[in-house]
This record gives sequence, structure tokens and C-alpha cells, in this order.
Amino acid sequence: MTTHQEALRRLVLGTLMPGFIGTTVPDWITREYAAGLASVCLYGTNVAGPGQLAQLCAELRDAAPNLILTVDEEGGDVTRLHYPTGSPQPGNALLGRIDDTALTRESAATIGRELTAYGINLDLAPVVDVNSADENPVIGVRSFGADAAHVARHTAAWIEGMQSAGVAACAKHFPGHGDTVTDSHLGLPRVDAPREVVEARELEPFRAAIAAGTACVMTSHVLVSSIDPDRPSTFSPVLLEEVLRGQLGFRGVIVTDALDMAGASAITGIPEAAVRALAAGCDLLCLGSETSEVLFTEVVEAILTAVESGRLPRERVEHAAHRVALLSGLFPPPLEGSPSEGAFAQAEALAGWFHLEAAAREWIADAAAPAIVQVDTLANLAVGHVAWGPEAAGLTVPEADVPAAAKVAVAARDLSADHPAWRTAERMRAAGHRTIVVECGWPRGGADLVTYGGSLVVGQQLGRLLGLGDHPAGGVDAG
Repeated sequence: MTTHQEALRRLVLGTLMPGFIGTTVPDWITREYAAGLASVCLYGTNVAGPGQLAQLCAELRDAAPNLILTVDEEGGDVTRLHYPTGSPQPGNALLGRIDDTALTRESAATIGRELTAYGINLDLAPVVDVNSADENPVIGVRSFGADAAHVARHTAAWIEGMQSAGVAACAKHFPGHGDTVTDSHLGLPRVDAPREVVEARELEPFRAAIAAGTACVMTSHVLVSSIDPDRPSTFSPVLLEEVLRGQLGFRGVIVTDALDMAGASAITGIPEAAVRALAAGCDLLCLGSETSEVLFTEVVEAILTAVESGRLPRERVEHAAHRVALLSGLFPPPLEGSPSEGAFAQAEALAGWFHLEAAAREWIADAAAPAIVQVDTLANLAVGHVAWGPEAAGLTVPEADVPAAAKVAVAARDLSADHPAWRTAERMRAAGHRTIVVECGWPRGGADLVTYGGSLVVGQQLGRLLGLGDHPAGGVDAG
């Protein structure tokens, strides 16, 4: 390899953020860091517990001292620091419902302090999408709400809190994933709203994020037909250069959502998606959770070939790598410490912000012993296999073990019309139990109680509200 080729490869590596397989650092990550790799992203599959995560981060820092170490830690349902046991933070939807921006800021700062203790300096959060579609399969409680101005206020507070801890924030998913009913992990979502609606709704939180100084913005693999009818945001120079850079004035790092998602690469493959994303204006390419050395090499070779053929201007790669290098300077690797539990400041007040119908209030007033039956819901890929709801807190019983005289709360999330929780509730009522249905996700109608999230702390406070508190699962004596 010539000196020219080596320099070009180093530039390309300065735009890449792979994941990796396993719970220890692969040799190829260390080798590619020495050759110029900018960043590595950790996922739930890399995490077995806090001790192991601390050891993994320490190994990465030893091998790659200036690496931008990245994670998706949104708090609430999407957590990596607390994978798989569940987050001690309530998450965006419940924070938005409380509507105390100081509390939102402190929640983010608490997460930021946890991240710095692990040596992590880029958080791919917050979600700033306006969840205007109740049936949204991937955003939901990850959003601060359904009103753009409301979401914008909490977006700014969250970013200020995170970056006050010395961790770069990344507002996502530009230009907005809230008005969609397709999960971009599985397909290509569309937003078909008129441009004036997109300007007023989807873009407003991103304006707030930029005004708050967000270090990064993440693209979505979403097609916004009124702005670019042909290309999803990740591959759209219209959305990235004209709207995000030109109209909104963003000067930081544009990060792609994971390029292994179907909305990005189902047709072209990941290497071609990487070339297209760079060409469109992205700076830091998130390759996905299971990046192998073979795939990483294929991505690098595809970008090198595109530059050498003239398809991808070298200047575009230079600009991208320069922005990423500036990010590393603005948010240098933090000093590692002892990770804390990251407890939410006002956990015991959370239940006061749940939504209760009359049936739930009457159920709580009933003197019968309580029991909670949790009905599993397949999580989207953003959440992964994280314990959730009252089951995460050890407060549930199997349906077959419900005591004969107990009143029953059937807990579930994403309660579509055909969700099995409704049939579970029917069986409980038929067996003579006073029964309510609890939605631990975004409200879709029909539930008696809505918690606006399913994190560990929310499950704990739901248990207290329903009369279980710290008692063993299966209920307590009514007298």
C-alpha cells in the first residue's frame, strides 16, 4: 500500500463506528484503531453486567485511549448500561408527562455521570421525534410527547444535562421518525405529511437541539416525501446539506442510524449504504451491532473504491473525518471512575403521573390482595432483551399461580387490539378476579392504567401503586 493509499484509508477509518460481537475486545478493533478508527459503539449484546461492562470499557480505553466510545443510553426502555436488568431512569415519555425540564435535565446529567464513569464520551440520545402516530412500533415511549413545542423544550433540557457531564449528545432521528407506522429496523418507513407540517412538527425539536448545542444529530432511514421523494434521510443530500446544514445551521457531526437496519441496506448491502451515506453528507457511519472484521473490511474497501473511482469526492471524506476529529477534541475521553446506580431523583413521585381510569382507582381501593400478571410483548430491536415492567422488579406471578381471592392487574405494553393481554384479562375475570389492564407503553386506548414506560424504576413504582411495594410477588395480606 502506498503512502497515498495509507493516508486515504486513515481518513476513511476516521468516519467509521463499528460495533463488534462478544463481551471482550476483538483484536481487529485494536489493530484498526492504530490505523485510524474513530469510534466504537457498544450494544446490549456486549453487556453482561456492570462489572463486565466496566472491564470491557477499561480494555477499550487501554487499547484505544482516544477512541470515541459510544453507546445508546436513552434511559427508560432503551438502556445499555443497565442491560438486561432495566433502567433506573423513567424515560422520555414519562419525563415529558411530568413536564419539569429541570427534572429532565437532571435525569440526563445522571446518565451522563454514569457514562463518564465507564469512560464513554458519546451517547446516541436523546430521541427527539414527535410521536404523532400512536401505533408507531419503534418510537412510542422513547419520545417526550406528541406536541412539537413540548418535545422541543425537553430536548433542549436533556441535551444540556448530558453535555454538562462532559458527554456528547446526539439528537435523533432526523428529520423525524414519530409519524411512522413501520420500524426502520425492518423496512423503509415514510412520512407523507406536507412540507409545512414537517417544518412545524418534525423539525422543531431539531431546531431546539441545535440551539442547545447538541454535538451530533443522527439521521433516520425514513423517506420524507415532501422534501425528498426518492431517498431516505441517511442518503439524502437535500435533507442533510440543504435542510440540516443550510436551513437549520447545524455545524456538528451527522451520525447515521445503524446501517445494518433494513431501511438502510436491505437492498444494497451495508458497504454500498456506507458509500451512499458519506456521499449524502453523513460524517460518522454507525455500522451496526454485529460488525465482523470481514464486514468492516468490505465497508472500508467499498469507500476506498468509490473515492478512487471519483464517485465519492475525497474532500467529502476529509470533511467528515475532520468533523469527527473535532468532536473527539470537544468531548475528550473522560476519566473513568466507579459507576453509580444512577437512581432517578424523584422515583417515588412517578406513580402520580401515571394515567388512571376510574376502574383502576376502584381496583386500588378494593381491599383484596393484589397480584400482577405480566404478558410478554416482543420488543423492537432498539430495545432488545431488557427486563421491563413489574416483572423486572420481581413483582409478578404466573397466571396459573394467581391466588383465588386476589384482584389482578394484567400488565403489558404496546396494547394493540389483538394483543394477548386482553384475552388474559378475560380469563382472569371469568375466574372471578377483579381485573384491570395496565399499559406499560405508549397509550393506544382501552387500558385502565397507563405508565408511559416500562423501565425498572417505573415497574417498581407501579408495584407500589398497586399495593405490592417491596412485598414478594403474589400479593400481600389485605388487612
